[in-house]
Amino acid sequence: MNKTLKRSKIVALGGGTGLANLLRGLKKYSCDITAVVAVTDDGGSSGRLRRELGILPPGDIRNCLVALSQEENLMARLFQYRFPAEGSLAGHSFGNLFLTAMSAITGGFDKAIYSSGEVLAISGRVLPVTLKSVTLSAGLADGNIVDGETNISRSSSRVKTLMIKPYSPPAAPMVLDAIAEADCIIMGPGSLYTSVIANLLVEGVADAIAASKAARVYVSNIMTQPGETSGYTIEDHISAIESHAGQNIIDYIIVNDGSIPAGIAKRYAKEGSAPVKAEKKARFKARIIKADLVGLDEYARHNPDKLAAVIYKKILKKL
Repeated sequence: MNKTLKRSKIVALGGGTGLANLLRGLKKYSCDITAVVAVTDDGGSSGRLRRELGILPPGDIRNCLVALSQEENLMARLFQYRFPAEGSLAGHSFGNLFLTAMSAITGGFDKAIYSSGEVLAISGRVLPVTLKSVTLSAGLADGNIVDGETNISRSSSRVKTLMIKPYSPPAAPMVLDAIAEADCIIMGPGSLYTSVIANLLVEGVADAIAASKAARVYVSNIMTQPGETSGYTIEDHISAIESHAGQNIIDYIIVNDGSIPAGIAKRYAKEGSAPVKAEKKARFKARIIKADLVGLDEYARHNPDKLAAVIYKKILKKL
């Protein structure tokens, strides 16, 4: 690891598998990473725990903790263990239950995350963007209003506006300070609305990014998402972010230009998903960085090492 880079403070905002993938690559370049995670997930194990026990959704938090841990760490593997699809524990991951129990023992979800990070010996820290229980609500292009992250993701119509209920919840402790002190702020990859913009709707977050002197980076998804971002170009992504969070909060845009294996592309096309492309003449001032970022698994996702290397070579190395 570059000794100079060790002092670079990186804040990464998002949720889902995209943020975890980013962290998995970035930790090889910096030990001062703060992951700021959306807490609007209402599906799967996280949704069940949220409804039954009133805890904030732990799934994306768990994935980020594991991503920042040592790869060979047995505890990290244990956190990702998912119980078989039978009985009352069916579908729950051990890590979600651990965070739930730790929250009760320590007296707070933020304390549970910190303690879990110590157990996993993570490099960096993980913060929920807010400690309030919040719900997403989307106004769709077809005129309907849909509540809940899962329902928004399943919608067959484009999202026009995104709201968070209750309106403008306060940011969790240390989130705004981390953004203010950052040398580099990275938004995405992840679902444009439910992972990226969801964070920017929390009180003070967008303003803190706008006021920051850090290098501010948006990492675009490789593929569009059926319904939510069908047909979106990079310009559509930036327009959506600016309409919700204000202009001039992005300095660099990272876009994949690597080829997607034909079989994978065909499968995505059947679901109404296509590669996100950058237009030749975009109206925004941010610098576009194109690179081959595609992983080699069965999904069109970012390769953690490729993505982190591009961020380092094109942005962090120059700070």
